[in-house]
Amino acid sequence: MWTRQHKQRNTGRLIVPSLCVLFLAYFGFHAYHGEFGINSKYKLEAETVALQGQLDAIKARRTDLERRVKLMHDGTLEKDMLDEQARKALNLSQADEITIMLPALAK
Repeated sequence: MWTRQHKQRNTGRLIVPSLCVLFLAYFGFHAYHGEFGINSKYKLEAETVALQGQLDAIKARRTDLERRVKLMHDGTLEKDMLDEQARKALNLSQADEITIMLPALAK
């Protein structure tokens, strides 16, 4: 009777560890680069800082506009302020006045 003898291969012992390594690599990659990963957290924090700066600038502009509007209400109406705003809106000046042209402010 003939019998075949097979040599034991080591590849069977490497299947489970290699699958575990692939599994951990997949989830490790997505933990760092995924939508809710570590890298995204830093990007969101940087965007938050930039947007907070914009919000502070807009709040300061609003406060300034509210102050200027308050000067235009009845009882606190200043004739100089009204005259200045009317001349600025209509782009007019008196014949005996000196006009100084300033560059427009970037907004």
